[in-house]
Amino acid sequence: MDSPLPVNSFSDKRLAAQAMRRIRSLRRRLPGDDPVPIMEVCGTHSHVLGKTGLRELLGDAVEYRSGPGCPVCVTDPTDLDMLVRFALQEKVLVAAYGDLLRVPGTEGSLLEQKARGARVSLVYSALDVLELARQNEKQQVVFAATGFETTAPGTALLILEAKAAGLKNLSVLSLHKLMPPALRQLLSAGRGRIEGLILPGHVSAVTGRRAFDFLASELGCRAVVAGFEPLDVLHATALLLEMAAAGRCAVANAYRRVVSEEGNTAAKEAMAEVFAPEAALWRGLGEIEDSGLGIKPGYAAFDARRRFGLEPGRAPGGGRETCRCGEVLRGAIRPPECPLFGTKCTPAHPQGVCMVSTEGACASYF
Repeated sequence: MDSPLPVNSFSDKRLAAQAMRRIRSLRRRLPGDDPVPIMEVCGTHSHVLGKTGLRELLGDAVEYRSGPGCPVCVTDPTDLDMLVRFALQEKVLVAAYGDLLRVPGTEGSLLEQKARGARVSLVYSALDVLELARQNEKQQVVFAATGFETTAPGTALLILEAKAAGLKNLSVLSLHKLMPPALRQLLSAGRGRIEGLILPGHVSAVTGRRAFDFLASELGCRAVVAGFEPLDVLHATALLLEMAAAGRCAVANAYRRVVSEEGNTAAKEAMAEVFAPEAALWRGLGEIEDSGLGIKPGYAAFDARRRFGLEPGRAPGGGRETCRCGEVLRGAIRPPECPLFGTKCTPAHPQGVCMVSTEGACASYF
């Protein structure tokens, strides 16, 4: 069942056709007539489904539902509003990844603050922030660090390098999130009709496959770790249906060329040195215990929350008008079910975060 498929190209129509026939054959072995609901947790998988048309091609057999796997999308509105207000501080330069700049909050976006005079800089990696701090010695450089286990090791390395270099003008606002606690919360709250999960391969490359065993052993949910080629997604879908047809519940690894059982030891050690799990706010999911990464006291000099006394407000915010991004992130609705989708909310004029981010489900569907 776990034998790998060739995944170098979707242009191999023979392999794609074989995989789709297999999926439909397995669907016929399951009860009922409706498509089997499967959640692709990661936004990159959502884009694979959108770009290749697989969501439509397999619509008679599988209903793909997007999950909370877009790191910018799950940043809570109160955290975003805090950051947007802070960006106008004098002698502060805010560094952030590109998607975060355009996310709309109740007080505008970082890009709009930049138009009002805020110093906001786009970075492509956490280590770019080191050079920013060196080039702007009279500014306090604050890195708005977003992402899951995939990007958190880079932020940990940034803090370790900054401490070694003795930099006094660099700090990090950690908005990092951990995927396993969010999936536990989502499924424990009632997963509706979700019959299986396609898990993100890049997160799993850090955590290891075993980090997700609780999905099957504790929550009774089938899951498959998948890569990001179209045939990876087809293979993962087939594995989920095979398990359902056999009445078996497990967490399978269909991305063994990258993901191991234990994950990336060096990356996890860097994270453990700098960060400690803490409660975090998620858009659409609320506060989840031990789902965020706070900076440890030993590195307090690089913690923007401590240095500047940053605290998110508790007033509701985020999104505009009747945007339903929170429901999209929970898999409760599909993006076209939002009344703003494709009309008032488009990639050129996004009203909600799921349309802004390149990993957002709404952008994928559009």
